[in-house]
Amino acid sequence: MEINKITEKIIGCAIEVHRHLGPGLSESAYEECLAYELSSIGLKAERPKPVPVIYKEIHLECGYRIDILVEDLVIIELKTVENFCPVHEAQILTYMKFAQKKTGLLLNFNVTVLKNGIRRYKLKSKKINLVLFDK
Repeated sequence: MEINKITEKIIGCAIEVHRHLGPGLSESAYEECLAYELSSIGLKAERPKPVPVIYKEIHLECGYRIDILVEDLVIIELKTVENFCPVHEAQILTYMKFAQKKTGLLLNFNVTVLKNGIRRYKLKSKKINLVLFDK
């Protein structure tokens, strides 16, 4: 399945979860419900997915975990924060780099309308593209 179709389906599932639960719950509640929605439409969703830190030639198992990895292609990092901060972007970009995945979704469920809490990242060699959701 094409990557844009996968991210479209993920966003649809996230909107469904947010529509039913609204803002104000913990990340783990949204993670559980989103994983359920993804599985119910036939997408492979792994969680939590360990990510080793790679330093020179060594892989360090430091306890970093991707919230959800979909179809072994898209990293989902869930948040329930007032606003995204630079550290949230740094976190997903680091996970994408170390897991060698080109696409990531940063989802903040602590918003009144979920489209305001979606950021899509695409790694292209050394360049990063940020796409804000505007449906």
